Amino acid sequence: MIDRKPIFPGIIELNFQAGEVLGCNIYLVYDANEWLLIDIGYEETVEDFIEIIRQLDFPFSQCKTLIATHADVDHIQGLAKAKQTLKTSVTAHPNAVKPLESGDTLITLAEIEAQDLKLSMPPVKIEHQVQDGDTISVGSLELEVWHTPGHTDSQLAFRMGDVLMSGDNIYRDGCIGAIDAHHGSDIKAFVRSLERIRDSDVKWLAPSHGPIFRNDPELLDKTIQRVKGYLQMADFGTLADRWPLMDQWDEEVAEGRLPEGLQPLK
Repeated sequence: MIDRKPIFPGIIELNFQAGEVLGCNIYLVYDANEWLLIDIGYEETVEDFIEIIRQLDFPFSQCKTLIATHADVDHIQGLAKAKQTLKTSVTAHPNAVKPLESGDTLITLAEIEAQDLKLSMPPVKIEHQVQDGDTISVGSLELEVWHTPGHTDSQLAFRMGDVLMSGDNIYRDGCIGAIDAHHGSDIKAFVRSLERIRDSDVKWLAPSHGPIFRNDPELLDKTIQRVKGYLQMADFGTLADRWPLMDQWDEEVAEGRLPEGLQPLK
């Protein structure tokens, strides 16, 4: 048995517990012997994390559920394997059910042909679906479910007291979860989710990648202003609202106007 190193009462982050980064952040929430996991990471590291849980002396039979924060491969590829080992259930947002149960490699970003990336995505049955405002109990503890779409349409965050296990919404450096139309990104929804976090009285953010950090409204606001700008950038293709340059081009074409110093050929 090894000593437990909770980062908050009732919350252990398994990479921090291990003293090395094995993958995305995985939060073990517990009260007495009952516990659950938020995310599990890649299939190849499932045995490593389960061994850590074994050494922490958490009974496998008392694992209440495995929660998927969203349906991206780096968070949930190992769900089927962990579920079989722990003989427990899986919990997710309704928007994550179809890609997880079908093992969809496109929506989960397990397969990106242009980058020669092809990972397996073992399908897994989802027993429990949760929506914004639901609560998940662990012993006497309660997790408040937040649906925070933007990165994906299934992104969940979980509040417990002053802590928000905030998924891929924002990281300590002000970066956010990848915006990609293939897995259900929505820039406007992302802004609303970030505003919700900024305006909440949550004190600590425990993200799905990288270190835990204080909820800093100034940091959030800078990120929100940057993300709002994406709505008018061609960089984001169909996820952008408009491309102001095309409005300018319409005017210039209608007026027959060329840049200063350039004259139409005759």
